Amino acid sequence: MANAKRLWLVEDDPNTRAMLHDVLGRAGYRVTTFSDAPEVIEHARRHGLPHLIIVDLGLPSYDGFELSRRIKQMGDVPIVILTGDSSIESKLIGIEKYAEDYITKPFDYREVLARVARVLSRFPDQSYAQEPLITIDSHLTIDFANSALLRDNQRVTLTPIEANLLHVLVGNRGKVVSTELLMARAWRNEEVFEETLRVHMHRLRRKLQPNSEGFQYIRNERGVGYRFITEEEVARHC
Repeated sequence: MANAKRLWLVEDDPNTRAMLHDVLGRAGYRVTTFSDAPEVIEHARRHGLPHLIIVDLGLPSYDGFELSRRIKQMGDVPIVILTGDSSIESKLIGIEKYAEDYITKPFDYREVLARVARVLSRFPDQSYAQEPLITIDSHLTIDFANSALLRDNQRVTLTPIEANLLHVLVGNRGKVVSTELLMARAWRNEEVFEETLRVHMHRLRRKLQPNSEGFQYIRNERGVGYRFITEEEVARHC
């Protein structure tokens, strides 16, 4: 179970919560359950982000849309909405703004398993999601849940867009991520131009490394996209 994907289930109905905890656990996932939204945010800040979150919309403190919005400000975590609200308006808001999938109650547990597996298959392995603080190297540590990074022990705050961009790049570490994918993940279903991405990427690079000379964590693969690398990775291939 050490390498099992971390799933968070946010559901206020105790029977549904217990049933899905059992089903998802038997399917090999590491499942943490919550009955309300604020405890999810607190848990994220203390323990880091999971691989996927299943969110009910009808939560006591504030609804699942608001919880999803706050989670998306921390990083590009895939969300599956599981709710009794089958209205087209709710589905459109969920899919267009926050979620990778939308499941309505009543449901068959096999459908939940299939949809969760399908969503996870579209995202990188994210083995780094096992710890709250992600140590990149001796100079850089990232704290996505608190929208910050530690650069040579100096704390630097990330904007939600910067956190999302960095989350996607680190999750695909060593691989080229296309400009189209970065824009789609950071500005979900919003009209955005490549110049806007370049501006945000420039600001993110300055936060990662104020000195623009020498090694850079984010490389621009001209005409294709961007790639996140470390000094150790460069040294291994020299």
